[in-house]
Amino acid sequence: MSDTPQLGPVPQRIAVDEKQARRLVADQFPEWADLPVRPVADGGWDNWTFHLGSRRSVRLPSAAEYALAVDKEHRWLPALAPRLPLPIPVPLAKGGPGAGYPYPWSIYQWLDGEPASADRIADPVRFAVDVAEFLAALQSIDATDGPRPGPHNWFRGGTLRTYDGEAQRALTALDGHVDVDLAREIWKTALDAPWDGVDSWFHGDIAPGNLLLDGGRLAAVIDFGTCGVGDPACDLAIAWTFLTADGRRAFRERLRVGAATWARGRGWALWKTLVNCAGTLGDADESAADARRVLGEIFAEYTASAGTRAGS
Repeated sequence: MSDTPQLGPVPQRIAVDEKQARRLVADQFPEWADLPVRPVADGGWDNWTFHLGSRRSVRLPSAAEYALAVDKEHRWLPALAPRLPLPIPVPLAKGGPGAGYPYPWSIYQWLDGEPASADRIADPVRFAVDVAEFLAALQSIDATDGPRPGPHNWFRGGTLRTYDGEAQRALTALDGHVDVDLAREIWKTALDAPWDGVDSWFHGDIAPGNLLLDGGRLAAVIDFGTCGVGDPACDLAIAWTFLTADGRRAFRERLRVGAATWARGRGWALWKTLVNCAGTLGDADESAADARRVLGEIFAEYTASAGTRAGS
């Protein structure tokens, strides 16, 4: 359920309806042909998602670029799941092209829960720590032979310099609307922050829509289409895009994030936010307001941390 900007041209999505999904299941998995198929509300962008009965889901990539993740998910999610403290989606079966649909696709276990939102979280600091606990467990898993950054995950886990062109274009568009000098300073700090080169597993899109709640607590993490092994700083962006200030501090403390990794994580958040701000420039809707809010969070946290360093 990705809400992260993607590098390069927007993929050309295809539409998939309920009738087509039902036919794919019936043709390729007749043992499930009698189960009802119905669309999932807010089922995401990368995949068309349908309920299959009450305990399964059908995920059909909406573009060729998103279909690149299917084999990866089938290879790695069953291996990752037993080593993580929260449920993640585990594929049950892999389908292929058919019924006019051109890509590989998957049937998954259904995970209960509702997407995270500020009003649903019982304790924002506890939530931040729970996210950090999950990421710490993910990073502790052996990364040998894991999928390196590439087209399958929009180069998550690679160098931020991959995104410099997009960031610079967004800064140009925002000149006169936000403090671009401060934004450029933060971006340069992120680009210059070194990575030790030790590969770790990362999710790649730790965002509210992929964090499921039960009773106000984090209950599951979904949508591993951008996962891989590399620099895990990309998973820190949520510290600025969604967590509260107190939650952000608890999140960093639990993960024991050093200054360089924190700066790169801030860079991931800034890249995403600059693109969102530029894309909503002149708008007055909720998306535009949220992008400006996040940019303010990034500016305030960076300025405060710079003041702390200067005073130390």
